[in-house]
Amino acid sequence: MTSAKSKKSASVAKSTPRPRAISATLPPSGPERYYNRELSWLQFNKRVLEEAANASHPLLERLRFLAIAASNLDEFYMVRAAGIFGQLAAGVTTPSQDGLSPAQQLSAINRFVSGLVADKQKIWEALLAELEEAGVTLVRESELTRADRAWLESLFMQQIFPILTPIAVDPAHPFPFIPNLGLTLAVEMENAVRAMNGLIPIPSQIERFIRLPDGEDGHARIRFIQLEMIIGIHLDALFPGFDVKARGAFRLIRDSDIELQEEAEDLV
Repeated sequence: MTSAKSKKSASVAKSTPRPRAISATLPPSGPERYYNRELSWLQFNKRVLEEAANASHPLLERLRFLAIAASNLDEFYMVRAAGIFGQLAAGVTTPSQDGLSPAQQLSAINRFVSGLVADKQKIWEALLAELEEAGVTLVRESELTRADRAWLESLFMQQIFPILTPIAVDPAHPFPFIPNLGLTLAVEMENAVRAMNGLIPIPSQIERFIRLPDGEDGHARIRFIQLEMIIGIHLDALFPGFDVKARGAFRLIRDSDIELQEEAEDLV
């Protein structure tokens, strides 16, 4: 029995691969030993985004992961990427410990984020499809019924219109200040006299996704509509006499990388 066990152990030992020796090709110091910290952070956020695509999580949890990944990316550009933009503006060309100059870092970031945003959009579309199957719908403008439009018009005039501040953009009106992370609706329009562009900052005090009421048929589905779509449907109330040619929404991310000056003159 002992010899049989020893033979079995010997065969197992022979079949088990030995761990590879650590490569000694890396120099004791140098950029090859470091990985860029900004790209490392983006890799982390990619793992957060992958959780949104993980079907083993509940559907609403996956939406939560998607929102976290999007918020993380906003913060990345407000602070980390903003710091690199600042280095470029200052003419810095010195590479960091990983051997990448500010320009090279920004180029690598842009390539990585381009793929990350594309993945985020695909996951969002997949989640919308799963929400549809679960009975929750994000309604498109073409899917609104007459009853929906009547209800939305009342909602718009009573709760949304009073707090909107439409802004004309032309040579007589310079481009206005857009707050950080502020969602804004851009409008291209014209009348018989002139063409004009307009901006409508989307108010943050109203929920961006508004639930539609049940229709006459009872609507077994839970239906939501985006706030910017409601505003877009009622642009004639904001710009009377103009024909809208195009509209679209955008967000602006501002530099939030604040440097504190510890030593300063007495200001008192």
